[in-house]
Amino acid sequence: MAKYISLLTIFISLIIFNSCAEKSLSPAHSPVTAAIPSSLSASALVSSGKTASYGPYLAGRVAHLRKDFNKAADYYIIALQHDPDNAELLSRIYIILASQGRIPEAAKYAEASLKKGDSNNFTHIIMAVNAMKNKQYDQALKALDKMGSNPIYTGFITPLISSWIYAAQGNKDLAVKELSVLQKEPTLKSLYHLQAGMVYDYFNDEENARKNYEYIVNEESSEMSFRALQVITNFYIRHGQKDKAVALSRKYDDKRLFIDMLSNLADKNAAADPKKTKPIISSADIGMSEALFSIASNLRQVPSGIDIAHIFICLSIYTNPQYDVGRLLLADILESREMYSEAIVVYDEIPENSECYNAVQIKKAADYVMLQDYKAAEILLKALSKERLDNFQVNMDLGDVLRLRGKHDEAVGYYEKALSLMPEKNSDVWVIYYAMGISYEQSGNWEKAEAALKKALELSQNHYYVQNYLGYSWLRQGKNIDDAFTLIVDAYNQAPNDGHIADSLGWAFYRIGQYDNAVKYLEKASELEPANALINDHLGDAYWQAGRKTEAVFQWKHTLKMKDDSEEVDYDKIEQKIKSGLEAETPLAYDKSNIDKTASYLPKE
Repeated sequence: MAKYISLLTIFISLIIFNSCAEKSLSPAHSPVTAAIPSSLSASALVSSGKTASYGPYLAGRVAHLRKDFNKAADYYIIALQHDPDNAELLSRIYIILASQGRIPEAAKYAEASLKKGDSNNFTHIIMAVNAMKNKQYDQALKALDKMGSNPIYTGFITPLISSWIYAAQGNKDLAVKELSVLQKEPTLKSLYHLQAGMVYDYFNDEENARKNYEYIVNEESSEMSFRALQVITNFYIRHGQKDKAVALSRKYDDKRLFIDMLSNLADKNAAADPKKTKPIISSADIGMSEALFSIASNLRQVPSGIDIAHIFICLSIYTNPQYDVGRLLLADILESREMYSEAIVVYDEIPENSECYNAVQIKKAADYVMLQDYKAAEILLKALSKERLDNFQVNMDLGDVLRLRGKHDEAVGYYEKALSLMPEKNSDVWVIYYAMGISYEQSGNWEKAEAALKKALELSQNHYYVQNYLGYSWLRQGKNIDDAFTLIVDAYNQAPNDGHIADSLGWAFYRIGQYDNAVKYLEKASELEPANALINDHLGDAYWQAGRKTEAVFQWKHTLKMKDDSEEVDYDKIEQKIKSGLEAETPLAYDKSNIDKTASYLPKE
């Protein structure tokens, strides 16, 4: 995909959110994620005499900023009722509605916006998909005929959509012909063969379906997606090659695909009755859904394409409401927007009999963690661990959740189990040793903690997270000072804008009595992590020892207002420092020549 992604990047700004005034709105300011542009500001509404729309517009804007897009759309619609000539607002409403899966409403407002001169091609896409869903095939094709000549449309999006409209009309040859343009781009050949295979499969053309599917199976350079694996193995089972389907579904163990999903699919294929197995592509609507999913998943790979991908995946699910893999992509997009509660709602729509179900529970638990609902994550993962005793990811994630809840002894047990289950040569094994080391350290078992952290350091090839944690732990204990300083300096050189590592470096200088250097790096750490209580406490101590006592007291007072996540901050001691200050510190013993040499490798700032 690399070459085509570059083309998508070039043309991305040309295909999204053009206003009726021929202005292009960049993805970063798309109406899916951002507030309404200044041209629709509240003051403009008032000055134009549209005061009745001010209240609902303002309520919509607040909902928009809070990423409550459904409510935002409802309020904007009310505002539009009071200001029906506001083409700018109208052109945004259908995009928001489409991003929430409210496609029939979106189509209605897209048509109205088109009549007011909107030049955004999404009007035609939304109307075409909605017409297809309502079996208005001629109307759907007419909408696509009005699309522009942008190569992303003519060479990628339009052929995929129109192909399935022709298929719905019963025209196999024209459906396949529409897809042929994809072959012109080498990196889209696998997509062409998958879509062509599905078209032939839909028309019960076994020979041509097999020919296209087997291109994907036999082409080593192409990537086999989970959905392609589902579709192709379903085809083999229905056509007397169940053994081949089972072998193919057991072939893949790439960590890009969820292990449980692959395992569940393989088990399902092994238990399948060929006579009772129904085709996945049982309707043109499902085929259209697959095409829209392919568009969404390709655009999702482009950082600036996430807004478009969001809309296309909602269109995909609209055409096939039972599309579990589509919901996985939608939830992934919501998570990238930090909309974790909304992602959980999407996951909850995936039934227990889906191959995706266990993977979804793992993803859902991760969303609970992002929402800091660790208890819910623990309950979910413990229930899942009883069902999936052999899943290392569940045990690893459960260890992480228990560690976050302060249950370090229990966490270690799950980390050890995860290690015993992890596939050989897994490049992420160091992460478990690192997390285990943290739990051992937090529970007071330093000997085991040190061993685990050293193992993590070796396996990770000196990852800066491990370097920082081990170095800082040695500093706290007043041991291996030269080695601790070397680890922290190396970590800082790898990640100079990580506030926690800058704090460790500043604290290392503090512990050896170089207070001016300590202040320098602790100030940087506090700028990077302004709400971190431990960093601000450290900075206050460094100010005091550097003779900046007024600033020290201010910093300590500031720290008292902060929540401590490190379990290191002693608030009673801070109050005492505010009253009485600090006594002179006794620097830790160290080899000055070694420290000076190591410090010389730090970047000049």
